[in-house]
Amino acid sequence: MSDNILESVAPVRGSLCMEKGAHGRFRGMRLMICGVLTAFALSVAPHRADATRKIEQDDASVTSYILKETGSSNVLMSRDVDKPVSPASLTKIMTSMMAIESGRLDEVVTIPKEATMVEPTRAGLKEGEKIRLRDLVKAAMVNSSNDAAFSIASHLGGSIDSFVTMMNVRARALGMTNTSFTNPAGYDKGIYAGNMSTARDLMILTERAIRNPEFNAIARLDKAVFTELGTGKTYCLKTHNKLLAIYPYTVGIKTGYTARAGRCLIARAIKDRKDLLMVMLDARTDRWSVAADMFDRGFDSNNREQLQPLESPRQDTGVVKAVPVNQQPVNQALVERERALAAIRLKLARQGDAGGSASGVVARRDIKEKSAPSVRVAKRIPAGSRVALTQKAKSQSGQRIALKAKKSRQERVAVKSKIGARQETRLAMKAAKKRSEVRVAMKSTRKAQPAVRTAMKTKRRNSPDAKSAKQRNARKEQLSMSGQQAVRPAKS
Repeated sequence: MSDNILESVAPVRGSLCMEKGAHGRFRGMRLMICGVLTAFALSVAPHRADATRKIEQDDASVTSYILKETGSSNVLMSRDVDKPVSPASLTKIMTSMMAIESGRLDEVVTIPKEATMVEPTRAGLKEGEKIRLRDLVKAAMVNSSNDAAFSIASHLGGSIDSFVTMMNVRARALGMTNTSFTNPAGYDKGIYAGNMSTARDLMILTERAIRNPEFNAIARLDKAVFTELGTGKTYCLKTHNKLLAIYPYTVGIKTGYTARAGRCLIARAIKDRKDLLMVMLDARTDRWSVAADMFDRGFDSNNREQLQPLESPRQDTGVVKAVPVNQQPVNQALVERERALAAIRLKLARQGDAGGSASGVVARRDIKEKSAPSVRVAKRIPAGSRVALTQKAKSQSGQRIALKAKKSRQERVAVKSKIGARQETRLAMKAAKKRSEVRVAMKSTRKAQPAVRTAMKTKRRNSPDAKSAKQRNARKEQLSMSGQQAVRPAKS
């Protein structure tokens, strides 16, 4: 290729040197320009081929994805769209959509204690703070705040379990047959293991959510600013979606990440009246550059061009076939959840409350399992029984809390009485010691009294008054012994 370029350029230079006149000069210049353009095109072509190969390599590092035109059945790219994987914080799209569809966005939510204990991504909400439901949706969508998602669930559902049940019912109504939610934030381990979905189901959910203008306005925000109504504290939360800054045509929507789920992304881009929506799950590479490349390829393609063949579409009949227990595949997430529940039961049993607490945990597990995609569970537990189980779990939870409070009160009373007894003992010992010291002092005083009396007598004897009195007495005795009497003159 380089040899051809040299051959095409060499005659140009020769013609410029040999030909004379205006016509020859213009002809030589035209040939030179053509040669330069040819060389530039040939140099660009390998780089474009390398970029295409890079995109294909990046695509291979994404477990599941789908790129399609919004509101159309025209799928441009896809891979393993029905493979169940953990959706991480993409779960919050369902939580936020249900909050928006409730029509209660102007209601004031009191932050519960349970919401302040979640990890890891939090807005920093405090127990008892009062925040509007609309602002909590912004925090969940923009900053992916788990405490905001749990506060939404507690406010709308009355409890986390009840709201999760509502989420799964809504997913079934939308046709998300391979989705099972265990919490409103996207946890996928411990007691919340089993939170699963697919690229196809998440595409269904997102296309339903973007029909709402309120959702679209929140999904494209790069930060959420709101005020706590009680104290006036201001929250300013930034987005994790870097695609908003690096790709000019993007309009949101949501990011997600956990150690199990990997890097996840649902993004939307609009260019020249062409609206594209993409779902990417478990990306093991730079998801932002891969997303930008996918959008570029989607915008450059014709409307009916399929960049990659879609797997044979699944025929959804609306009925999930029951699989025999001995033929069901082992779900590592469910095994992990069972282990976590067993650990909780063992801990409660050691605390002496194994009966009521263990049954409460079993009821919690049944409530979550009833929302899983299984016809067997749905037939065995009707709607009324599920409500009864939920109420039973709530009552048992209240009983456990009351027993713990009573036990703590009794322990506090026992500690106080023990401390009081110790104080009384110390006071009694001090009083006895003081009495003993007083007795010793009195004894020593009585012993010292004779010596004191003797010293006082000696002191009185040796005093000047005592000496003068002795002298007077001595003179009187001398006068009496001599027989002299005092002579008084006679009266005339």
